[in-house]
Amino acid sequence: MPVRVVLADDQAMVRAGFRMILEVEPGVDVVGEAEDGEQVLALAHRTRPDVIVMDIRMPRLDGVAATRRLLTELQPPPHVLMVTTFDDDETLYEALSAGAAGFLLKNAPPEQLVEAVRTIAGGEGLLSAGVTRRVIEEFARRAPEPASVSTELVSELTDRELDVLRLMARGLSNAELADRLVISEGTAKTHVRRVLMKLGLRNRAQAVVFAYESGLVQPGTPD
Repeated sequence: MPVRVVLADDQAMVRAGFRMILEVEPGVDVVGEAEDGEQVLALAHRTRPDVIVMDIRMPRLDGVAATRRLLTELQPPPHVLMVTTFDDDETLYEALSAGAAGFLLKNAPPEQLVEAVRTIAGGEGLLSAGVTRRVIEEFARRAPEPASVSTELVSELTDRELDVLRLMARGLSNAELADRLVISEGTAKTHVRRVLMKLGLRNRAQAVVFAYESGLVQPGTPD
């Protein structure tokens, strides 16, 4: 089945450019466009996309607020890729905390957009080591108190799964997890899936947020 994609941006030229990039890719089907958050909600309910390429700054309802509503109103919810010109830590933190699966700047090369859509559609999430470091810095600034519910969920993880979550929180890929833990990449993927399932998370981006909110990982601690 093709990956069904909705494009949400208040600039028609941006949407047209994204459509041109994605429509030539085999297995990708752009099923609609929206110019604000309210439109994307209605469109998502109607078309049930796999991925929404979402601008953060839009009229009526911004991308962060629209993402929060999508993840509660639709089951299963779509994967949201935030694409924006705003490269600031506050925006990044808010987008990922809202449940976005990844974050990409609009000046990224076209091939990165295609790769991001495919990665997120596969449920992997898209969070580079550089982005992870900025999330860590933002958590350090906010210094959140560990949530009791999060702490209870952490207790359900095995020692190996705790190791996997800590490394995921540092931005390691499956291949890097396998190398660090001296296991196969297939085994690493299995551990990642189990961690996400036990914690009720959808992707790596949410795993990073969870690890710091729960106090499992502290900013500045070694890998």
